[in-house]
Amino acid sequence: MGRLVQGHNLDRRDVVGSLLEDRSNMLVVTGLGSSSYDVMAAGDHGNNFYLWAAMGSAAMVGCGVAEAQPDKSVVVITGDGEMLMGFGSLATIALRKPPNLSIVIMNNGHYGETGMQLSHAGFGIDLADVARACGFPQVQTIQDQAGVKTLADSLIAGGQLQFADVRIKAESLPRVLPPRDGVYVKNRFRQALGLAPN
Repeated sequence: MGRLVQGHNLDRRDVVGSLLEDRSNMLVVTGLGSSSYDVMAAGDHGNNFYLWAAMGSAAMVGCGVAEAQPDKSVVVITGDGEMLMGFGSLATIALRKPPNLSIVIMNNGHYGETGMQLSHAGFGIDLADVARACGFPQVQTIQDQAGVKTLADSLIAGGQLQFADVRIKAESLPRVLPPRDGVYVKNRFRQALGLAPN
């Protein structure tokens, strides 16, 4: 298998900052590790649901939130390694087609949390092709700032299930840690939705 890392040039923090700049009441679910740090670096928010130690779960948690909150835009921001572990969720989500859900993959082709080993995406598995084959109605691969701007606009507009494979640089950035207390994060998220803590 060849190493396919062409086009992985975008700065992850710049991308996430741009996607969340005009977030309004957008709900954001993060995958573990760098995706959580990137979202936190863009600004902590009560509408952020950070996942800790739940590798492979981000897309399905996002699907559940989208179905429970159909009037809000729900965005999952996660990495290629985390998405690879939850591959089967793409088929389920594509069948359910929540129109207010967007899945954004920060794809550097590496497992960033375990030592930057090449991931399957780094070896050439195309996540956008997988989402397309599952039946996602809107799929895009983003390799430049113009694509990031178009994606940011579509996250706000919503209206259709979408999947975006964003090609970012493979780099280790300083960690910006969000709250690590799962009960606190859950209850803060519920409060932001107008729900009682439990």
